[in-house]
Amino acid sequence: MQNNMSHSAAPIGIFDSGYGGLTVARAIAEKLPHENIIYVGDSARCPYGPRDLREVDGFVQQIGSWLVDQGVKLLVIACNTATAAGLVHAQQTFPVPVVGVVEPGARGAVRATLNRRVGVIATKGTIESGAYSAAIRNLDAGITVFSTPAPRFVEIAELGIRMADGPLESFMSEASKVYIRPEFQKIAIEYLEPLRRCDVDTLVLGCTHYPLLKSLIGGVMGRKVTLISSASETALDVAETLARRGQLAPDDNEGLWRFFTTGDDVEAFQRFGGRVFKTHLENVSHLDLP
Repeated sequence: MQNNMSHSAAPIGIFDSGYGGLTVARAIAEKLPHENIIYVGDSARCPYGPRDLREVDGFVQQIGSWLVDQGVKLLVIACNTATAAGLVHAQQTFPVPVVGVVEPGARGAVRATLNRRVGVIATKGTIESGAYSAAIRNLDAGITVFSTPAPRFVEIAELGIRMADGPLESFMSEASKVYIRPEFQKIAIEYLEPLRRCDVDTLVLGCTHYPLLKSLIGGVMGRKVTLISSASETALDVAETLARRGQLAPDDNEGLWRFFTTGDDVEAFQRFGGRVFKTHLENVSHLDLP
């Protein structure tokens, strides 16, 4: 087992409460095209946001253990709520490096802000955990953090992808049109106006679904506000960690992706994932977790 894990062709394990973490998986696949990836979306228990953090920590242990049994060389908790709830515990219990999405996002914000006023939008669980405020202040104690929960953005993101039926190539342009609907804008203004009034110059998209709504969020916040997606920052972290450990996959490795969903609708997951990855996903299966 140990030998398998230290092997450079071993897969990277990524998991999330459902679909949102696919934005992180895509960023990792783009940054590291030769890596094998195993992704688990826990759609059966989604969303994690409103759940008790101790319960979510239990999910992290369960899915993390399953991925470690698959021989992964590194684990990515591609969900902000699960990172806040279970990252430390996971790092203490698993024999491989565990990367969360909160710290990379916080680091991106600290580097980007000029007026040292940073906004964070996330699910209720992530905001209440204080994980982002702590991570940002840890890096720069002089930054003021303004946080607000934006729970309905998750359903808007998923609804938009389902509404934008059509060929994958046209999806990105089509999706931005879908998200600019008046009823969505009304919700966005409600969530974001208080942050605009706080004069933030940087906004952390503290939920992995939110990068899908960049056009909607950016439209309300205005051009002068930098939007930070933790997906690309996390991909950088993963690349750096594997490089330092001498565990990057060889250049002749094809990069196989395998996807598992705990939900019943494997086809819906495959369609959604295909839109996020902008290509048809071959390997999608159901995973039964007790």
